Amino acid sequence: MKNFISLLPKVELHLHIEGTLEPELMLQLAQRNNIDIPFNSIEEVKNAYNFSNLQSFLDIYYQGANVLIHQQDFFDLTWAYLLRCKQDNVLHTEIFFDPQTHTARGISFDTVINGIHRALEQAKVELGISSQLIMCFLRHLDEQSAFETLAQAQPHQDKIIAVGLDSSELGNPAGKFERVFKQAISQGFLTVAHAGEEGPASSIHEALELLQISRIDHGVRCVDDPELVEQLIKARTPLTVCPLSNLKLKVFAQMEQHNIVELLRKGLCVTINSDDPSYFGGYMTDNFLAVTNAHEVSKAEAAQFTFNAIEASFISDSEKERLNTATQNYLQLHQ
Repeated sequence: MKNFISLLPKVELHLHIEGTLEPELMLQLAQRNNIDIPFNSIEEVKNAYNFSNLQSFLDIYYQGANVLIHQQDFFDLTWAYLLRCKQDNVLHTEIFFDPQTHTARGISFDTVINGIHRALEQAKVELGISSQLIMCFLRHLDEQSAFETLAQAQPHQDKIIAVGLDSSELGNPAGKFERVFKQAISQGFLTVAHAGEEGPASSIHEALELLQISRIDHGVRCVDDPELVEQLIKARTPLTVCPLSNLKLKVFAQMEQHNIVELLRKGLCVTINSDDPSYFGGYMTDNFLAVTNAHEVSKAEAAQFTFNAIEASFISDSEKERLNTATQNYLQLHQ
């Protein structure tokens, strides 16, 4: 199964580009940009990556982002992730970025998005990896800040496929951003949102109803509401689940307890993703292997995670057909 997973075509839909900042690059950028960080070695950084909950992770996540200053920094960050995609046979990726994390530090929106976009465009040509970019609002900040960010995105609408909602779920309900999402939709953006990770099943309901989202990022708490599960199955509403992230942030104590395979077998459009792989210990292949090592999963079921991700992606029907054919051919060769 390990060899099958390694070469299986993959599509990633839940990836925070700031969360791919590896300790080596963090220290390199800190030195290059003369930024003080509270770590002197790679070991010190890695030792800090022991989290008790989402907030303890976010504290160091935002701290690490301080080393990102120039367009080249955002290019280097994105390019390093895309090289991992090539290694893991990720054919298409849809990347989150958090502009408010950077504009609050005085970094221009243009600097952030142009660095990321340049790497994505280069990857299409040099690595054969297609991509989409999703701009997230930080839910622990206020509505006005989100509206300002949406305004800053206007000159870059050709680079952004959707808006999302991330950061602290508890205490920051989806309804706080209902008006912002309504305006984003009117401007032609698709919408996604984190829900049902640290928050209850009701937070998924709220995101679906108030934000009109196309897919749910995480969503594992949907099982607490059987009616919601049936609704998600019927509507084929995708869940972009992040197994190693859920383990690292104590959503589940052990991978054997994770409900992702149960959700798959119930017929939900559930997908595997890496979230913040530098902080949570694994990219796409690592996440697939973590699930298949902890659960009795057939090759067809493992491939179904990719088929679901293709279905849930924001790409053209012709591109979906191409990726489906590649995955189906691979599965048939290895059955």
